[in-house]
Amino acid sequence: FDPYCRLCPRLATFLDETKEKYPDYHCGPGEPFGDKECNLLIVGLAPGMHGANATGRPFTGDYAGVLLYQTLFDLGLSNQPEAVRRQDGLALRNCRLTNAVKCLPPQNKPVGAEINTCNQFLAREIEAMPSPTVVLALGVIAHNAVLKALGLKLSTAKFAHGAVHEIEANLTLVDTYHCSRYNTNTRRLTEEMFVEVVTRAKELAEA
Repeated sequence: FDPYCRLCPRLATFLDETKEKYPDYHCGPGEPFGDKECNLLIVGLAPGMHGANATGRPFTGDYAGVLLYQTLFDLGLSNQPEAVRRQDGLALRNCRLTNAVKCLPPQNKPVGAEINTCNQFLAREIEAMPSPTVVLALGVIAHNAVLKALGLKLSTAKFAHGAVHEIEANLTLVDTYHCSRYNTNTRRLTEEMFVEVVTRAKELAEA
């Protein structure tokens, strides 16, 4: 992780512009958060403008974090159900959060070159995980980023909600639709669907 990374010109410029509008915001690469000795890594897409980009912690202050952190708390993976700011006392147990793209993208849509450039950091995070490792991908972009970080072709495993892919002897990839406002509002992803997949990922990590 590089807190001063400026490798993506479009993202660096956008962060500078955002910092001018919101001088109190983090407006930099979002550092992974959670237990470094765990076997479960949860990979999202990118920081949200007024959430993780503001707070500097994955899913903290983001709408997507509401369902995620409540679920982690209910499953005993967190000490509290809400994530408001960095110094709110929140601690994760046996899991870790990161994003495929560490910096805020315009319209919440990173381009392929930015995903590829940032992939080196995700690769190092996965490599540093204790074995065996379970990776929970929130959405198809995160799913593809994980495969790329492992040096695999995207055809190795096809994204599908609830799918469990035995990628390597010591690495399992689990897929869920992203817990975004759009997916939950349209009921593409219900709370029950999400909890079921996170529970499965937790069980695999603890097995």
